[in-house]
Amino acid sequence: MSATASAAAPTREEIVEWVTQSTNEVFQTMLGMEAKFGKTFIEDPGKGLSMGVIGIIGLVGDWTGTAVVSCSSPLACKIANTLFMQEYPNVTDEVLDAVAEMTNMIIGNLKNSLESKLGTMGLSIPAVVFGRNFATRRSGKESWYVIQFEVDGERIDVQLCIAPNQNGMLTGAGVPRIMTLA
Repeated sequence: MSATASAAAPTREEIVEWVTQSTNEVFQTMLGMEAKFGKTFIEDPGKGLSMGVIGIIGLVGDWTGTAVVSCSSPLACKIANTLFMQEYPNVTDEVLDAVAEMTNMIIGNLKNSLESKLGTMGLSIPAVVFGRNFATRRSGKESWYVIQFEVDGERIDVQLCIAPNQNGMLTGAGVPRIMTLA
């Protein structure tokens, strides 16, 4: 294991601070919107998501994990409206692209903060999930940090699960395993 992989995990306070900074910076700079901090909690492993539109991105390096940005369909449309300067009353491919881009920007900013403590990391290409009555299930035993925000009266969550990369092997920490759409 490299020296960085043995580095101490970021504290809960550091994670919350970095996610809050990253989220606020992207919403203020790119959308001229305010992301008001709501609350934070640790979510048990295995519990999944079922909220509107979900952007998922992987992190890999001496530490590995997954980050998720999830929001309601109306907020996803508002994000696309502002980002692309067009009206999107319903979720379309363009709205999904906007959520993927927001996920990439927020988690990209967060990655820079994580690297200051955990060493160089790479990001995967974001994937987006949208549907009704869907559920996700997470594999692994690691817990997830969940940081909630409110933007224009709608909730947006930024979630992170990260763990040391064991002996150069990906641990699969927090990688969503099963997604079902009903």
